[in-house]
Amino acid sequence: RNACAGTLKLLDSKLVRERGLNFFCHGAGVLSGATLRSQSELFELLIKLGFKTIEHTKKAKNIEEVIRFAQNFQSERETLDYEIDGLVVKVDSFDDQRVLGETSKSPRWMIAYKYPAEQAVTLLEDIEISVGRTGALTPVAILKPVRLSGTTVSRASLHNRDEIERLDVRVGDYVRVEKSGEIIPKVISVETEKRTKSLRKFVFPNHCPVCGGKAAQLGEEVVVRCTSLACPAQLKGRIKHFAMRDAMDIEGLGEALIEQLVEQKMVTTLSDLYQLKFDEVAALERMAEKSTENLFEALEVSKKRELYRLIFGLGILNVGERSAQILADEYKHLEKLMEAEEETLCNIREIGPATAKSIVDFFKDSGAQKIVRKLKEAGIRFDVVEERSGTLPLAGKSVVVTGTLARYSRTEIEQLIHRFGGTATSSVSKKTSFLLSGDSPGSKYEKAKKLGVRVINEKEFEGMIKS
Repeated sequence: RNACAGTLKLLDSKLVRERGLNFFCHGAGVLSGATLRSQSELFELLIKLGFKTIEHTKKAKNIEEVIRFAQNFQSERETLDYEIDGLVVKVDSFDDQRVLGETSKSPRWMIAYKYPAEQAVTLLEDIEISVGRTGALTPVAILKPVRLSGTTVSRASLHNRDEIERLDVRVGDYVRVEKSGEIIPKVISVETEKRTKSLRKFVFPNHCPVCGGKAAQLGEEVVVRCTSLACPAQLKGRIKHFAMRDAMDIEGLGEALIEQLVEQKMVTTLSDLYQLKFDEVAALERMAEKSTENLFEALEVSKKRELYRLIFGLGILNVGERSAQILADEYKHLEKLMEAEEETLCNIREIGPATAKSIVDFFKDSGAQKIVRKLKEAGIRFDVVEERSGTLPLAGKSVVVTGTLARYSRTEIEQLIHRFGGTATSSVSKKTSFLLSGDSPGSKYEKAKKLGVRVINEKEFEGMIKS
């Protein structure tokens, strides 16, 4: 998929042609100039027009016929020139499809039938620990290479410490491996009968293998995390999170540039972003004077971002955008939040014990304190909070959004709801004040109607906040 997407983005059409991309057409977006009543009629038209469609299809009269086809085709999948992990079953009639509709996640008229994943047995040669953006320590099985579902597998996920203990997996064991969804290799069991000698149990580290910082389970989490903010393994992910649109919104600070800044040690903590030298950045690959100017302008603008964006951008565990907004409204200044006690934080509506502990632990960390201090020295404002006066039109209202809105993205509408005093929630209940519905609403719309929750459109919502 990545190879195809990268090829289509190439500017040289000759190179695109040389790569010989191909595809099966299995659906249509906008249809005009033809009246089609079913999926099978669509396939017939596509073939007439010269498109390649799915080769192995059957129009079944009933579900028993569908089941027989699925079972019989399992043995034929190995003869195909491409990998498949199952079949897709669709309701044929387009009218019936429209009646059945769809949820916010998937259509009700289509379902995937998955074949059992192919498995293989191989030797576990080692267990390595990788460290991600949030500091999660993930054990990875290093395997004697084995052929599985069309590729050679030499690494597989062991998920977490609890999974290692559950499997009782040890270096030197023979393990059974499969691809989750035919994509991600994972160890599913140990061939304990093949253990020919006493193998030592794997001891999960209590320190980060990258930076040596303390590793611990936080609250009731299963994951073990490195708690050091100075960990270089987390740095690229932390910078990306800090710069994202919903956080500090630093335009021009993309993955390729972040990679170079970290690799060349020009940035070792978040605060180093504001100490960059123009000439050094301009000299980097794919950078020039204009793009460097744009980056430095974006960095300067970010210094005056709202407090909630800064709190969110710091990447505190369990603190999402909504929690950050609540904390900014409550404390008005980052240094006041840094002094907050766990018990006090728990008394704030929508801030639970796990989030409160994460906040206190984060600001207790000497590495975090140093970064915050340097951000302040760089000129980052810690007190930009939108002042609100009078009674806000959505004060105390719980709002759920469904469907596609004409003027706002999901993030923008949720920010507006918060700005005017409301709470944007994800699910409809009897406590929901109203449902804001756009085009193609999902199951939330039906649930709101059933519960008698008021449904409004975009124009009505704008009328509320303008008043």
